[in-house]
Amino acid sequence: MTGAGFSATLGAMEYPMDHIRNFVIIAHIDSGKSTLADRLLEMTGTVPMRSMQAQYLDRMPLERERGITIKMAPVRMAYAAADGRRYEMNLIDTPGHSDFSYEVSRALNAVEGGILLVDGTKGIQAQTLSNLRGAQKAGLRLIPAVNKIDLNLPHIDKVVEATADLLGVAPEEVFRVSAKTGAGVKELLEAVVKLVPPPKLGFPEGGNAGIARALIFDSAYDDHKGIIANVRVFGGEFAAEEMHLVASADGFKAKEVGYFSPDMKASPKLLTGEIGYIATGLKEPELVHIGDTVLANRDSTALGGARASELALPGYREPAPVVFISFYPDADTKFDDLKRGFEKLRLNDAALSFEPDSNEALGRGLKVGFLGQLHFEIISSRLEREYNLHFLTSFPSIAYRVQDKGRVFTIKQPQDFPDHPEKVWEPLVDLEVLTPQQYLSAVLNMQTIFDMEIQEVKNIGENLLIQAVMPLRELIRDFDDRMKSVSQGYASFTYELSGERESEVEKLEIVVVNEVVPALTRIVPKKDLEREGRQTVERLKELLPKEQFSQAIQAKSQGRIIARETISAMKKELGNFGKNGGDRTRKMKLWKKQEKGKERLQAGARVDISPEVFREILKK
Repeated sequence: MTGAGFSATLGAMEYPMDHIRNFVIIAHIDSGKSTLADRLLEMTGTVPMRSMQAQYLDRMPLERERGITIKMAPVRMAYAAADGRRYEMNLIDTPGHSDFSYEVSRALNAVEGGILLVDGTKGIQAQTLSNLRGAQKAGLRLIPAVNKIDLNLPHIDKVVEATADLLGVAPEEVFRVSAKTGAGVKELLEAVVKLVPPPKLGFPEGGNAGIARALIFDSAYDDHKGIIANVRVFGGEFAAEEMHLVASADGFKAKEVGYFSPDMKASPKLLTGEIGYIATGLKEPELVHIGDTVLANRDSTALGGARASELALPGYREPAPVVFISFYPDADTKFDDLKRGFEKLRLNDAALSFEPDSNEALGRGLKVGFLGQLHFEIISSRLEREYNLHFLTSFPSIAYRVQDKGRVFTIKQPQDFPDHPEKVWEPLVDLEVLTPQQYLSAVLNMQTIFDMEIQEVKNIGENLLIQAVMPLRELIRDFDDRMKSVSQGYASFTYELSGERESEVEKLEIVVVNEVVPALTRIVPKKDLEREGRQTVERLKELLPKEQFSQAIQAKSQGRIIARETISAMKKELGNFGKNGGDRTRKMKLWKKQEKGKERLQAGARVDISPEVFREILKK
């Protein structure tokens, strides 16, 4: 429902509802989304030219270094269109990597339309397809565009045709743009004005349209303003007043409301259809949940608690972590500092989950769930850079469902895996690989390295789409790096969890001087047991220092030893017994005395593995 009776503000300017456009830019990684956003900021005068810099909406240094978008970035722009009217344009720039698809899904629920951007040099890629499906499911009006036309690519017409076929439109409806030079960007912005519908209200019935409610689609932490909730208003208006969170049933007095321009800019109120922020003043991270609904207290009080809960907007599905890694504080970092760092990161990364963990050698830690290997790398870097934390991490692991002694349960910690389970089920992923035809053979040959089962191969324009099923454990085994290597970076892939299957895996334990080292325990396929065990014990033999007793290092599975190395005891010189070696009986007496001492040491032998050794053995 839309109407001219609703209006929004941008600075001193008020906009009718039908002059508001909320949209996203979605694409595969490295397709030029952030560069296109730069041109839109310039064209609308949102950022002065003297302040402009490349990847302006990528505010984290990590994003600039890697050249990728990690966090969605909202911004409000004012645009004078060709029809003589001024429009409020609310853009959300989104990440392009499959590990951050949850970020994209949240942005899609806050807008009515989107620009589907395709890289003209590479054509349609795997995440293009994934984002397209998500946008279509959310009911967005999509505008296709092919980027990098300034390179004068000979195959650009074929990319345009493939993009048109993908969306079921005529090739003339696909915009040709250069985010670098700005060519075609004005026409694309005009298309957003004409084709993307005005904001929809969250109420199908007209009677509740005046009730102020907003959806929290992201959040961040500010030392002075507390938790900042990024919101899309679906009804009524919000000012710096008392508010109510539906899911947590908590109330708060907002410090301010405003919008992103692209820095936070306070405004007197947020109106229906707008995207902006609410500075909650709350300091406890667990009170604000992404996907929760905010109500103005004047409405929630009048309606009563029960009725207020009925006004909750449809939230988001909970993200399912696929990789679990334990973090332990190192150097001068304390456990509480590490936990506080994760709590603050979780405010703007709802996919992050963690629970307490402990290790005899490394002390208290946290078992953290991630959406993939890149997600883990980004979070680790942010902890180090933003919070100056130092830590050690365990081997990556995944969750298995196990049947043992008639009971079925889920195992996340390798050390909890039973020695002789009756059945084990491992998670599977549906994998989609998009590759140029010349790399088809190399990609298919990856079946010999990874446990990958090809389901179907079909044409998508000039490329081939390979659909396969693969165990999740294979995905965290350098699959991404190997895929880039065999295809020279031209193949791309996306995945999603798709169920489970019975699996032949066993627990691999590392035993040092008759003691199991829990931090080195892993779940390994039976076919890889001996190789993994042998590599680990050989590496430990190199790293562990000699002691006054011999150290047996063993790899064990189901009670049997599958690999062993021994570090011999330190030798003690018996001294000089004269020119001819001295009396033989005297030397023998000292040898026997030394041997008895070593036997006593061996009986009570115990090796404490230092954090430095753990750091080396756990390196990729």
